[in-house]
Amino acid sequence: MTTGTHTADKIAKINQELEGQSPQAILEWALKSFGDKISLACSLGAEDVALLDMMAKIQPGARAFVLDTGRLHEETYETLMMCRSRFDLKIETFFPQAPAVQNLLNAKGPFSFYDSIDNRKECCHARKVEPLGRALNGLDAWITGMRRAQSVTRADTPIVEIDAAHGDIIKVNPLAAWSEGELDAYNREHKVPLNPLHAKGFPSIGCAPCTRAIQAGEDVRAGRWWWESPDNKECGLHQAGAKPGT
Repeated sequence: MTTGTHTADKIAKINQELEGQSPQAILEWALKSFGDKISLACSLGAEDVALLDMMAKIQPGARAFVLDTGRLHEETYETLMMCRSRFDLKIETFFPQAPAVQNLLNAKGPFSFYDSIDNRKECCHARKVEPLGRALNGLDAWITGMRRAQSVTRADTPIVEIDAAHGDIIKVNPLAAWSEGELDAYNREHKVPLNPLHAKGFPSIGCAPCTRAIQAGEDVRAGRWWWESPDNKECGLHQAGAKPGT
């Protein structure tokens, strides 16, 4: 099945059919629909390792990718190694283009992202957004661990959408409707290899300089770019622009 067959009306119908179904059922639909032309974007957080576990059970050898920004926590690399050992999946790694990072550091130093939203997005673009484009090259669809309960910027996350920011490929969010409790229960039951940072108060994990533990009562993404207002807390990987009907 190719992305060209997915009109906005068809995506709306698919969302109606999949709403209320389990993440496993949604993943099974996605993997069957797109075969080796779909891959999971894996940040090694709780959502993504749950999806790795589900994928390995549904379709061994399925694809996933990690964006190694060069500034990840050591615990995240440890989790990647655990996942490689445990899951029968093809996990690829994509790095930033060295000249882009070198030019940014020479021009603005290693911590320019603290100075402004524009600077932070510039760093995110070099380290995450551009590598994502290469990771998605040749794919018809990708899978994410986005959940509506994570933050105000994700409250309207559909299960399936047309990703206008990446050439109209399909984006699948199997965990969109899951609560934090449902995610935790799955990971406990299946004993997935969790990132050690979760036990230290980090429910959402990104680059080391841009992630902190959260405080009681904060939403799960409050520790990401904590110096910014909540409605700005996206790096550009998940851009607005889904086609109508989603």
